[in-house]
Amino acid sequence: MTGGRVGVCISALIYCTSLPPAPALAVGQPAAPAAHHADMVMIGDLERRTFQWFWDSADPRTGLVPDRAPSAQTFSSVASIGFGLTAYGIGVTRGYITRTQAITRTLTTLHYLLDGPQNDSADGAMGYRGFYYHFLNRATGLRYNHEIELSSIDTALLMEGVLFAQSFYDYHTPREAEIRDLADRLYRRVDWQWMKRPDNRLSMGWSPEHQFIPNYWEGYSEGMMAYILGLAAPTHGLEPASWQAWLATNNQRWGNYYGQTFLNFAPLFGHQYSHAWIDFRGVRDEWARGKQIDYFENSRRAVYAQRAYAMANPGKWQGYSATTWGLTACDGPGEVTQKLDGRDRHFLSYSARGAGRDYTQDDGTIAPTAAAGSIAFAPEIVLPTLRDMKNHYGQKIYGRYGFVDAFNPSFHSGQSYWTDSEYLGIDQGPILLMIENWRTGLVWNVMKRNPYIRAGLERAGFEGGWLPAAPPAPAGGHDARTTQLAPLPATGGTASGQTGRRDGAASVHPS
Repeated sequence: MTGGRVGVCISALIYCTSLPPAPALAVGQPAAPAAHHADMVMIGDLERRTFQWFWDSADPRTGLVPDRAPSAQTFSSVASIGFGLTAYGIGVTRGYITRTQAITRTLTTLHYLLDGPQNDSADGAMGYRGFYYHFLNRATGLRYNHEIELSSIDTALLMEGVLFAQSFYDYHTPREAEIRDLADRLYRRVDWQWMKRPDNRLSMGWSPEHQFIPNYWEGYSEGMMAYILGLAAPTHGLEPASWQAWLATNNQRWGNYYGQTFLNFAPLFGHQYSHAWIDFRGVRDEWARGKQIDYFENSRRAVYAQRAYAMANPGKWQGYSATTWGLTACDGPGEVTQKLDGRDRHFLSYSARGAGRDYTQDDGTIAPTAAAGSIAFAPEIVLPTLRDMKNHYGQKIYGRYGFVDAFNPSFHSGQSYWTDSEYLGIDQGPILLMIENWRTGLVWNVMKRNPYIRAGLERAGFEGGWLPAAPPAPAGGHDARTTQLAPLPATGGTASGQTGRRDGAASVHPS
């Protein structure tokens, strides 16, 4: 397997959380100051540029989004499509594009996904039993090659975007009703029962050549979203026993790491993906209640632990500090050994970098998405990190679409250090979604209106927080199936083609 999406699979193979006030800090951490105007300008620029990557790179004819761009690679990532479908709603709300533009692009994408062939052939399918291959040929929409598996987690990332579209486009107009119908059909078609192993865990994938792959989703990771989606499905759904099976290793991964006690997962993308769509603050399942924590707080601690790891810098890599850190799945300089300070140091290409009790993989490569995609968890340490990284390295790592995927101050080529030249959809996505969640709570609040997300959480045993809130009575002009929490848009149009703020939450910081 090749390309950015492989990082999700790599991490899994290694391993076989309405904005209220900002989350409380860990004991002993200083209170966070309010964001400065200059920081908000920086974040606004980063969000706009990151959105533009999705808008420019998606094929307007099909809606397919590439795994990476600009790049000579030619395949699309279905996970990138899920982030893209969400990006379009953010673009409407921010005024980057009109609502009409977003509707057109979303309808194109959903029709293409629904109409693509679903069968068990090796070469003639986009997917099978509602699941999708994680890489698709951008010209044909079919499985990219025989090394690519039907992916449960990529399908889950796609379906998060599909359900976001279902709830975001909630006006009583024919085209928005069509979006809701297409989204419902796509989600209901996924056969989670078929992907389930006899022990109730979800398999990571399937291929016509090898059938189900031996690896499965277990333990705290991005797999959380797949189980919640599977539990909610009205057809082919999972039983609560699957959630309990997924939790089975939690106690083994719970413990102290660099001053924080939390449920470990080494790369930060595993903490970001599910949280990008679902607000886990204050909602707890049985396991979290027993630890007196919620999964959002758990991931916030993971971010602090990574920063403390970089400050300690046990690998003695160049550039690591309190404001230069971030390990996650990303590109790297390549599989090569260089001499650094008199020692032979081995560097990696694309890899699931991370630091935790479970494992550490660190070759000095820093991924800006690790910090930027964690802004909703810990803005008080992320903002100075992004500021310093941009100020110190920005000439080489900050461009048309924001931060490039990765850079490595320790790996030298000639007179300079290594930097990537590409942007990856699965790393751009957390940056965009989590910035908007921090600024306004938009994605979280849209997903709170989705009945499937609510049902999945409830079937997994989640209680408390926003979950018990009763939905408002249906109002004129809106579809009652998906309008549950956010207030109706204000009357009166804007230059962006929207009809007022839809997220229903005052921003904690200036937006």
